[in-house]
Amino acid sequence: MFPAKPKTKRTIYLDHAATTYVDPRVEKAMSPYYGKIFGNPSSLYTLGRIANGELNDCRRKIAEILHALSDNIIFTGGGTESDNLAIFGIARAHKKFGKHIITTKIEHHAVLHPCEQLKKEGFEVTYLETDSQGFVSPKKVRAAMRPDTILVSIMYANNEIGTVEPIADIGREILKWRKEKNTTYPYFHTDACQAAGALELDVEKLHIDLMTINGSKIYGPKGAGVLYLRRGVNIQPLILGGGQERNLRSGTENVAGIIGLTKALELAQENRFEENVRLHDLRNYLFEQINKKIDKIKLNGPDLGNELVRLPNNLNVTFMDVEGEAMLLYLDEYGIMCSTGSACTSTSLEPSHVLTALGLPYEYAHGSLRFTFGHCNTKADIDYLMKYLPEIIKRLREISPVNMGDKKHAKYK
Repeated sequence: MFPAKPKTKRTIYLDHAATTYVDPRVEKAMSPYYGKIFGNPSSLYTLGRIANGELNDCRRKIAEILHALSDNIIFTGGGTESDNLAIFGIARAHKKFGKHIITTKIEHHAVLHPCEQLKKEGFEVTYLETDSQGFVSPKKVRAAMRPDTILVSIMYANNEIGTVEPIADIGREILKWRKEKNTTYPYFHTDACQAAGALELDVEKLHIDLMTINGSKIYGPKGAGVLYLRRGVNIQPLILGGGQERNLRSGTENVAGIIGLTKALELAQENRFEENVRLHDLRNYLFEQINKKIDKIKLNGPDLGNELVRLPNNLNVTFMDVEGEAMLLYLDEYGIMCSTGSACTSTSLEPSHVLTALGLPYEYAHGSLRFTFGHCNTKADIDYLMKYLPEIIKRLREISPVNMGDKKHAKYK
């Protein structure tokens, strides 16, 4: 029998890497731009001029956070669109100079799928491998570069295992290559959707040319994103029409969403040091409890001790002899929401491409859960989770046809 359900079921949300709620301060900032100040920013009358002024103000505020210029900021419909605009935009605008792209095997599908499409258009893509903790070697990036390489795209922090990549070091290798070869290529793009709430976003220190940010990962609205584009870097637009966003992203701007995204990014950067410490402690407390009460487990991704190399709110654990989907569904019965590393989307039964890229066997990838903490989580949430998780795993193991065995487990511990 599974644990009895509580009379009063709590709601424990531990999937902040998937999306976050809208911070009340963000919602307040957005509110006037739905009903009162609803003008089209391209219009010349008062409501339009006010909306346009707000857009310009948001552009300036985000540029200050990124240590960039206002005209470097392109507003989009979210992280996926920004990634697509960066990759397709560079590739199609610069294909006469080269058709080689470098990325990694652990990127988000918003990067991997555009790369797959570009292969169909005659581009060549090099997918770099990582080490067992998900780190990309700057030296391997340098070794993969060729005279026809026009783009390198490597995520700042991984959404599944929390690995923080050495983006600044990779950027320096690219700068050295350009200097030695007397070229402006390759351009360097990073997907910073998961990093924006926890890490520094100084584009000069990171040595990047394009950066993706998504509002829905940082307590902002869904449907609002940013592409940072360094001055002088040309890209081909994906969406044509009215010529908004410097002719790079046509369509009437989502003023309320952009204001919300801007406010969320400001709050995230202002509070990140204090919040990172709090999330780090919660994350480590959960792993201590799991390690103490559940056997046959494996931590996926970097070690938990060094916060310079792993997002402070991320914990990805494999529970041997159990399928992630089963754990996820049973936890949901008790009001606990997390995600499984065994599927990239809720409709896929394929194992996580990130975990298999680390060298984990198929069965290990299928038995993982990702817990990602956020603003409202407390130690009480972890205690509630641990009241049910050990017994759920025990019962699922009793009926599971899979048994990895201690010997095989030791190989990957």
